[in-house]
Amino acid sequence: MSNQKKTAVALGLFDGVHQGHRAVLQAALRQKKQGLMPAAFTFHSEMAAVKGAAGFIYPTDLKTWIMESECGMEQIFAPPFELVSGLSGDDFARKILHEHMNAAFVACGQDFRFGKGARWDAKDLVDLGKMYGFAVEIVDEVRSGGKVISSSTIRTLLQNGELKAANLLLGSPYMLHGEVVHGKRLGRTIGFATINQNFVPGQIVPKFGVYASETCTPEGWYPSVTNIGIKPTVTDEGIPLAETHIIDFAGDLYGKHISVILTKRLRDEQRFDNLEALVEQMDKDLIIRRQLSKNYHEFNT
Repeated sequence: MSNQKKTAVALGLFDGVHQGHRAVLQAALRQKKQGLMPAAFTFHSEMAAVKGAAGFIYPTDLKTWIMESECGMEQIFAPPFELVSGLSGDDFARKILHEHMNAAFVACGQDFRFGKGARWDAKDLVDLGKMYGFAVEIVDEVRSGGKVISSSTIRTLLQNGELKAANLLLGSPYMLHGEVVHGKRLGRTIGFATINQNFVPGQIVPKFGVYASETCTPEGWYPSVTNIGIKPTVTDEGIPLAETHIIDFAGDLYGKHISVILTKRLRDEQRFDNLEALVEQMDKDLIIRRQLSKNYHEFNT
């Protein structure tokens, strides 16, 4: 069913909702002052593979949540790729943007391509907008350090463990969001209860290691320490996951969808000879994490 209200539509895959993506989303959001509803047309994150990427930054549910909560999108249309992949550029403009989304304004990046075989580009969209009654803004590329901000660059930074640089380009800290799943509950026996969260198939995994983090619980945000990796000391399953110890929190989060943001990389993941050595290192990690919180508090008071 098409919108009754006129919309301002941002176009893109938005798999990282990074600063370049946000510039396109902000162009649509600015039209709210003109009475238009900010909206986005996107695809499921898995479509990054169609564009040649080795994986995607955020799964679809997380990127759409960020687009809504941080970027002000009030409607997001993310149809299955096969439903629109065969449309010509004209059909996409008419059926999707004009008829379905009731667009009066459309924003896209300079490299945006659409229609069957990606044969239409941003300039073609301008011409089609004149035919179907929507204005088009082609948003300039966003640069950092003289280089265009791109999802591929951010993926590489995360996989190389360069969290600070990745967070700068993302525009907000890298986030994990997912259901807390049951593990072996070993952490409870050694005094470090943790929550486990899996990565989605196809999602890029940041470089294995231990990170300072912040975790959003039903009681609010808590400082935490997150290990991303395969827990080589205690398992040989080899499946990457995120394991987070939430400092000074004792609630039950199993089955809940929890957000964790990574703020600083502390060290590489390690294999220890025994649990005693693992506990000793985890104690050191907690001391560092608490000091980071102390320094932040002192700096901001």
